[in-house]
Parts: sequence; structure tokens; C-alpha cells
Amino acid sequence: MADNDEELEMPRDAKIVKSLLKSMGVEDYEPRVIHKFLELWYRYVVDVLTDAQVYSEHASKSAIDCDDVKLAIQSKVNFSFSQPPPREVLLELAQNRNKIPLPKSIAGPGVLLPPDQDTLISPNYQLAIPNKRPAEPIEETEDEEAANPNPAQEDQMDMQMQQNPHQRVSFPLPKRQKD
Repeated sequence: MADNDEELEMPRDAKIVKSLLKSMGVEDYEPRVIHKFLELWYRYVVDVLTDAQVYSEHASKSAIDCDDVKLAIQSKVNFSFSQPPPREVLLELAQNRNKIPLPKSIAGPGVLLPPDQDTLISPNYQLAIPNKRPAEPIEETEDEEAANPNPAQEDQMDMQMQQNPHQRVSFPLPKRQKD
């Protein structure tokens, strides 16, 4: 009896949506479904009538008539729904595409992964650290010279630093603990 009371209080449009669902074999649904269908229905009607009003004004008519509404519905159908191409056209396109062989796999079996720069696991930022060189060269003592057995390599590093004034450093982000 509670269903009868709810159905009596239900607006006429909601009853129509409910009977449409029932006629399509939908028995189990949430009550919000009816409200969503009504919202879509009202939005569609408003759009069609707005377009019909524009067509009526363009034709210098004082009121919207049946032809304006038909034209508005037809324009909605033309822009909202499209027919798929015929099966023969799709088969011909598929045959043309399948004539081109797939590229040979270089990596071997398994899933090919994208380059590191295109993944989410790569570092996501870089810092440009300027090289700060002292204004006056510091004199080395004999102890420091003895500690560096390969001074030529140090000269090469100094040359590279002069050519590239900024050094790029990237850091991976630490994994956060889930709370």
C-alpha cells in the first residue's frame, strides 16, 4: 500500500518514465534514476524549444509553430546522432590497413616499456645549480698535491665546468607512506 501512496504523489512525468522503464523490462532501479531521466528530458525539451524560438524569430514569425519545432528536432538529430559507415567501407579500410606489416620487435618477448622520460617513475623535476667559483684561486700546498695522484683529470673537470656553467641535478621523489 506504501507503493500506491508514493505513486499517487508522483508527478505525471515521473509516472511516464516509470512506465517506460517497466515496459522495457527494467524492474530493479534506484529512485534517483527517474529523476535523472526527467532532468535529461526537461533539458532536451528546453533546448529544442529554444532552437525553435530562434528559427521562428529568424522567419519573422510572432509565435513558434509546428514547423519550427520539427526543424529544431531535426537539427538536434542531425548533430547528435550519426550513422556508422557501411560494413563494406569498414572492411575495405581494414584490408588497406592490414596490408602494412607491423614493425619487427627489437626487445624480444614481453611488454615494451616507454622511455624513462615518458613514465611516471622518472624524476619529475630538475634543479639548476650554478657553479660558484672563488674569486681568487686558492693556493695548494704540497700535502694537497700529494693527495691527488691524477691532476690531469681534475683539469678536465674544470674545463667541463667552465663550458657548462649550470649543473643539472634531479632527485626521485620519496614514496609516501599511506595513512
